Amino acid sequence: MGCCDTTGLMSLEEAQQQLQQAVTPITQTDTLALEQVLDRVLANDIKASFNVPGYNNSAMDGYALKAEDLNHRDTLKLIGAAFAGAPFDGEVNNGECIRIMTGAPIPTGANCVVIQEQTLADDDIITFDAKPALHNNIRFAGEDIANGQTVLTQGRRLNPADIGLLASLGYDQVTVYKRLNVALFSTGDELQLPGTALAPGCIYDSNRFVVAAMLERLGANVLNLGIIPDNLAKLQQTFEQAAETCNAIITSGGVSVGEADFTKEVLEKLGHVNFWKIAIKPGKPFAFGKVGRALFFGLPGNPVAATVTCHQLATPTLRLMAGEQYPEQTSIKATTQSTLKKHPGRLDFQRGVLSKDKNGEAIVNNTGEQGSGILSSMSKANCYVKLSRESGNVEAGGVVEVIPFDRWLS
Repeated sequence: MGCCDTTGLMSLEEAQQQLQQAVTPITQTDTLALEQVLDRVLANDIKASFNVPGYNNSAMDGYALKAEDLNHRDTLKLIGAAFAGAPFDGEVNNGECIRIMTGAPIPTGANCVVIQEQTLADDDIITFDAKPALHNNIRFAGEDIANGQTVLTQGRRLNPADIGLLASLGYDQVTVYKRLNVALFSTGDELQLPGTALAPGCIYDSNRFVVAAMLERLGANVLNLGIIPDNLAKLQQTFEQAAETCNAIITSGGVSVGEADFTKEVLEKLGHVNFWKIAIKPGKPFAFGKVGRALFFGLPGNPVAATVTCHQLATPTLRLMAGEQYPEQTSIKATTQSTLKKHPGRLDFQRGVLSKDKNGEAIVNNTGEQGSGILSSMSKANCYVKLSRESGNVEAGGVVEVIPFDRWLS
């Protein structure tokens, strides 16, 4: 039995599996112009309806000719020119060449291109100081994309290069999944809005702003319900409002064991809870369940714990809900320059700064104190240092697993 099993805490892997199993991907779609689909999730495969490039063309500025012509001579007669959009109308015969620009169609009879830097022009006589190989500097039809080839697959989140690719294939609009509707609120009488004067014993609500920013990058429609006080009736009303119109509900705070934490009581009445605690640090008091048809993610109140659990648990689940097929998280090995303090028992996501040493090897330093309330540790960081459940302290010079921050955090 592992060290985490004796505590009764669910492992991160088991929690992730339960989250994935609970997901029903969205099926509703929008058909939108290319200008509107950045970061939207593609709802069907995209196939090419023609070759790219559509014809054999020159990869360089130079001269198109028969490669074998230069086996026994070094001069050819210039008979014309070809430009992108203005091809040469004729055929290249033995002893002839044409001036050709990058992207221009290769004329009939030619089978290579010699770059202009390897030539000398004297009126219509061109001298070549290189013996070209067959097909030298030619881009062939379909070399990039073949007619009928699937170029983008269903579930891809469209990036700028994808949109350019779609345009190059003649698409002016594509079908994407509708945006998720996500309700968001914080709970706690101690929370105040930024910009107000802090009352004694109160703190500013930062978690909701972190999560809202991550949801914005996900492309979700956010129903931001603000700060909900520690009041059972008000909390129940808010959950009911959120569940009516949203695919998911994210709360911050109210999932620990305090006397004023009413979230569990409300969820037992309106829905159900799959689990309440997981064996990670920071973020043990993470809750997951369902309210009506909406998935519920209960983030801890401490800001680093809320950020880590939103990033590691809620965000991947929401991406699946949005119809996205996303790659596994990237991790690398790096040598720590800092002593990393840890007790065995929970998987630890410490915050670090990843860089390279003078030899180009990956190194990582921690960001200082690693408490779950020290949000500056997230702001300073560009990666997690992921320490296994069984791990204890790691001395400087040890090799650790590092997860660079992705676009949802960086």
